[in-house]
Amino acid sequence: MKKKLKALKSPIAFAFFLTSLIACDKDFSTIKSDVLGEGNANFTTGVDTLAVTAYSKKLEALKINNLASNLLGVFDDPAYGQTTASIITQITPATYSPDFGENPIIDEVILTIPYFSTSIGTDNDGTNYKLDSIYGDPSTAFKLTLYRNNYFLKDFNLNSEDNNPQNYYSNAGNTSHSIINETTTVNFDDYIIGANIFEGNAFDAFTPSNEEIVITTGEIDDEVNTRSVPALRGILDNSFWQNAIINASINNPSILSNANSFKDYFRGLYFKVEAINDSAGSMILLNLAANNANITIHYKKGEVGDRIDDSYTLNFSGNILNTFINDFDATLTDGDKDLGDKKLYLKGSEGSMAIVDLFANEAERQNFRNAFLDADENQIKLVNEAHLVIYEDEEMPTNDADANGDAYHKYDRIYAYDVNNNLPLIDTAEGLDPTVNSKNPLFSKIFSLGQRDSISPEIARYKIRITQHINNIIQNDSTNTKIGLVLSNNVNYTANSQILNSNDDVTAVPSASILSPRGTILYGSNESVSKSKRLKLILYFTELKEN
Repeated sequence: MKKKLKALKSPIAFAFFLTSLIACDKDFSTIKSDVLGEGNANFTTGVDTLAVTAYSKKLEALKINNLASNLLGVFDDPAYGQTTASIITQITPATYSPDFGENPIIDEVILTIPYFSTSIGTDNDGTNYKLDSIYGDPSTAFKLTLYRNNYFLKDFNLNSEDNNPQNYYSNAGNTSHSIINETTTVNFDDYIIGANIFEGNAFDAFTPSNEEIVITTGEIDDEVNTRSVPALRGILDNSFWQNAIINASINNPSILSNANSFKDYFRGLYFKVEAINDSAGSMILLNLAANNANITIHYKKGEVGDRIDDSYTLNFSGNILNTFINDFDATLTDGDKDLGDKKLYLKGSEGSMAIVDLFANEAERQNFRNAFLDADENQIKLVNEAHLVIYEDEEMPTNDADANGDAYHKYDRIYAYDVNNNLPLIDTAEGLDPTVNSKNPLFSKIFSLGQRDSISPEIARYKIRITQHINNIIQNDSTNTKIGLVLSNNVNYTANSQILNSNDDVTAVPSASILSPRGTILYGSNESVSKSKRLKLILYFTELKEN
């Protein structure tokens, strides 16, 4: 009777088995066990290092509408150069067909978009906060202006047979804040109505603040303080909103009768960002869909002598787009698919990614499978662990200007995905990676998408576990041999962004890579890279001993 190994296909059993292998050791270790291993009369263990091909891919025209969050600001990556991010957003009334009453006059209009922040304690002045998801030096200002946008953002593509959603794509190689609407380029500077909506020149030099927002109401002897988290908070021009919302709706009530009528009338806002004197600036991630992100119009109504305070709220909803302008020092190009690249360039916000091709061709894939199977396709070798081992380029520039120095890349995470199907690698699933953490992405999926590991002051590396991905190739004859690598600030965010008119194997990228303006440089697989730093696939396996 033939001997064969039975693969661990139960996710729970596999996870338990995996946990026992990894233990607390950061480095690789050979597996020894009473069941499988060198001490067993029937089995032996081994380690193989396999060459793979890895190359860079320049990214262009990425879907940028309806992302989970949006970037705003100016960011200088020390290795790549400057990215400027602006936001175009539709707004919708919180309620329809309002009764503004008699003689409504606006007192104040407040824009509020909360930052991602974390409470770090309290004192006599209130709660102290740390801003999350901020890039660059937050004390370095950029210019922020707010305009009414007159370009209509459609929900559906009227040229498609099935009335598909309308997608909008990045155009970061341009020098203007523009996008591609599948067929034409739209420069939003051409669709501005009127002047800056901010009161005065409030944000000619804008910097995000981590201070708690305190609003005081009431009389001097009866003051009430309302406290809220740090936010982008601005006073808007009263006369603009008086004419655009209150007066316009009184003259034509249908404007505020439903969402479609309002979006056709008021087509949105344009948060335009510009660098100040080519300074580095800073960039921050915003959640315009947050419950407390809005524009609140405070007004008085009623007869003279009997005026009543009231308010009307507009939310950020519908289509929300990010525009990017990349002014890079480095020239990004497609790499060598046959020989692999010496360096791999990972840069977010329409930058660059890397592709790892596990096998050069179909014959090589089949030869690999045959090494683990007998003639009847019974498995005679079991892959216990498979890792892509990737080294960081130690000569990559770091940002000494913001005092991070060599720690600049300390919290970088690499997200790996199945290029064939635009899906997360199966190894990152919760049943296979017990470290999935929905609350803290930095410490989530650290078994499968290893954190940056500084193994010495000069050398840092990443380990990406692809054990089940490899076993699927062996056991199920999977042809998913290409793995995409991007830099991510949230490995839990697994949505994809389509590439416009892609004629390549890569048809989409993880949306999380768009929302990280940062970049890194890694060593590739080309033979010119020293073996100690070359990207490689390491397999730990168990096999039957020959009788």
